[in-house]
Amino acid sequence: MNASHASLPATVDHLVVGAGFAGLGTAIKLAEAGEDDFLVIEKDGGIGGTWRANTYPGAACDVPSQLYSFSFAPNPDWSMSFSPQREIEAYLTEVAGSSGTLDRFAFDTELTDARWDESDQRWHVTTSRGEVVARTLISGSGGLSVPKMPDIEGIDSFAGEVFHSARWDHSVDLAGKRVAVIGTGASSVQIVPSIQPDVAHLDVFQRSAPYVIPRSEHHYSRLEKLVFQHVPGAQWAYRNAIYWARELYVPGFVWNPALAAPAKKLALANLAKGITDPELRAKATPTYTIGCKRILISNTYYPALAADNVDLVTEPISRITPDAVVTADGVEHPIDVLVVATGFQSTEQPIAAHIRGHDGVSLAEVWAEHGMASYKGTTTRGFPNLFQLVGANTGLAHTSMIVMIEAQLAYVLDALATMREQEVGALEPQQAAQDDWNADLQRRMRRTVWNTGGCSSWYLDAHGKNVTLWPRSTFAFRRLLARFDAENYDLQPVRTIPIAEGANA
Repeated sequence: MNASHASLPATVDHLVVGAGFAGLGTAIKLAEAGEDDFLVIEKDGGIGGTWRANTYPGAACDVPSQLYSFSFAPNPDWSMSFSPQREIEAYLTEVAGSSGTLDRFAFDTELTDARWDESDQRWHVTTSRGEVVARTLISGSGGLSVPKMPDIEGIDSFAGEVFHSARWDHSVDLAGKRVAVIGTGASSVQIVPSIQPDVAHLDVFQRSAPYVIPRSEHHYSRLEKLVFQHVPGAQWAYRNAIYWARELYVPGFVWNPALAAPAKKLALANLAKGITDPELRAKATPTYTIGCKRILISNTYYPALAADNVDLVTEPISRITPDAVVTADGVEHPIDVLVVATGFQSTEQPIAAHIRGHDGVSLAEVWAEHGMASYKGTTTRGFPNLFQLVGANTGLAHTSMIVMIEAQLAYVLDALATMREQEVGALEPQQAAQDDWNADLQRRMRRTVWNTGGCSSWYLDAHGKNVTLWPRSTFAFRRLLARFDAENYDLQPVRTIPIAEGANA
């Protein structure tokens, strides 16, 4: 059966949104737990999520693939340490197929509205292909699903091709063109060296310089792959060594930024090696504490900036005309193609506007008033039976998000078991528990480099509040979500809906 064209069931126990790592992991764990009545809806045409959507030149993961994969579905055949986009998408597709859950996915199906109905303790969900009623709603859409376009005067007047890095237009031939890339984040440092050899001229518009450390790439040999596949525990041990090495970044991020001095030294050495021109090197040198923004990895970004056909522009953009980018100093930079690499709507999570809990109030409305917040990054007061994966303050700056997703999945499955065993019809966190959780988060956040490092980053919302990152180690998060703490929830028994008088007459 082609899941993308299957008719939607009228009702399911569990409706999952998104077919990336979070949604696929949910499907697999639901099936393993015997929670067989579920459906996964995905707005795109297949498995992959972020790794299906982001196909820009040079797209690759900046976390080692041995760690950026499910612990319960290891892949002994990764080609290299930091796998390219197409390899990660292929991995997810293979895992979906081998798990036997693929027939539970409805592709090309976008959630447009989800409304909690107190009378039947169900989510009434409207999608682009019909309606579904579900006992629980599990969102795996995350914060990297909707591109963030910059609010620049005149951008709509540009006469050439313009597209976001997450929606790369492969029909546009960049060869011999004058190209502008706005942004110097994780996508940009991969795009710039990938397109630099082909374009006539490249302008890179930078708001603040990133720290870029060398990419320690390792191509796995056939022997290594055989060892991973056939020697018990070998790949597990290798994965765990990477995990603990990445956790060593945590003290420098959350306790004392001075502990990140070795990383800064590495980044500045990488800069000195890649750029010898003093003026250009000064432009590319960060002025904030390392770690305040995401630390990037590349061996080719700095040499690309130093190429004769590249200009690094640090003047703010004033406006865009039909054929140029104009900076605040009045200089016009003529271009044929505009690439926007300005990230995602990560501090709002756009799906929140379409989810309405008690009294029809949307999650977006609640967050607009108080800032994005939840309990354990997973549940939210006022939205019964809603579980969010990669929710508020679950993001990481140092290691694999899959670690967090798997911890959340264990918590959600334990919650579902509690609902089944105790005949719970609806659950939501107590307000006091949610408030205490977030007060502790923000207290811990005060001294982190993300809040004190002197930069402006996508980690912070419009009010300067860090609503994206987890300010502790990942093993602390796993410990805190190791069991579903029903004592911190309001649990409502299953509501029996009376049969209308005369219904059986």
